[in-house]
Amino acid sequence: MRMLAENGIATPDDLAQVVPPAARLARGPVAIAECFQNIPCDPCYHSCKQGAIKEFTDINQRPQIDFDKCNGCGTCMSRCPGLAIFVVDAAYGEQEALVKLPYEFHPLPAVGDVVTAVNRAGQAVGEARVVRVQNAQAQDRTAIIWLAVAKDLMMEVRHCKVKGVG
Repeated sequence: MRMLAENGIATPDDLAQVVPPAARLARGPVAIAECFQNIPCDPCYHSCKQGAIKEFTDINQRPQIDFDKCNGCGTCMSRCPGLAIFVVDAAYGEQEALVKLPYEFHPLPAVGDVVTAVNRAGQAVGEARVVRVQNAQAQDRTAIIWLAVAKDLMMEVRHCKVKGVG
């Protein structure tokens, strides 16, 4: 397996450091910060009204989420310049989970569209149904797409491709 530094794709060991415990995932929406580099960046901390993103002692450290405080609102997602924060809701349905992801492409998918669900490596892993599209001016051109996906894909799906485009 190639490493994150070589190909930009998080390894299972990388992900184990940032994924909430299964019991927390089962309780409802929660943010996951897949930010794996120490860089000078902290907009996620300043945007979190719940206090769920722990205060940085050094602006170069990676965000740490207090999963018990996080309500999965997703405010931090559109503030992350690296598009590295996602919200997963395993309690969304019996067969489906909800994945909220940042999206900065055109055209935006529409509610009800069936899109191709894509993993961290850019590979298609299945289909997803667009449940909601948030694109308010306050989000500064970073839309948040809500995707209903098969539960077994909720930790894999990190992007989507509008069918018939590109």
